[in-house]
Amino acid sequence: MVALTVLTACGPSQYYGGTGLHDATRAEVSGVWENVEGTRVALREDGTARVQRLDGQDFDFEDGWRLSGTGTWQLTDHDSGQEVKLALTARTQVENRLPSTTGETPPPEPPSTYAWNFYVDRAQRDGLKLFFFYGDPDAGNTYLMSRVTAS
Repeated sequence: MVALTVLTACGPSQYYGGTGLHDATRAEVSGVWENVEGTRVALREDGTARVQRLDGQDFDFEDGWRLSGTGTWQLTDHDSGQEVKLALTARTQVENRLPSTTGETPPPEPPSTYAWNFYVDRAQRDGLKLFFFYGDPDAGNTYLMSRVTAS
């Protein structure tokens, strides 16, 4: 019974209560988002999405795969704040972020479909930001996505 309690108590939601943001609009979230690692996510207003080189969330990040493909997204609102739920429904490419290790157990097969939950936050100067946690929740590592601005 104790082991079950410990296992079910772990997770980012235990450590993070959300941003408290409730005023982001679907039009505001639509657009192209990127990360310094070369990740790009296009969220179209019709609810479709294109994902390029997006890493896994939470402990899945440790597997080292990066997924590309197409899918869907939606903006949701909860008591703790808004989230973008992104679902990869058709994987087109997989890359490895980590170098392959010879002689060790091969990494698990990357998923053919996957779902991410991005928290939505607003910085006063920079506008909206999307992020999720990766790795061990105790570390508090955030995977930050910034909007690509037209130049």
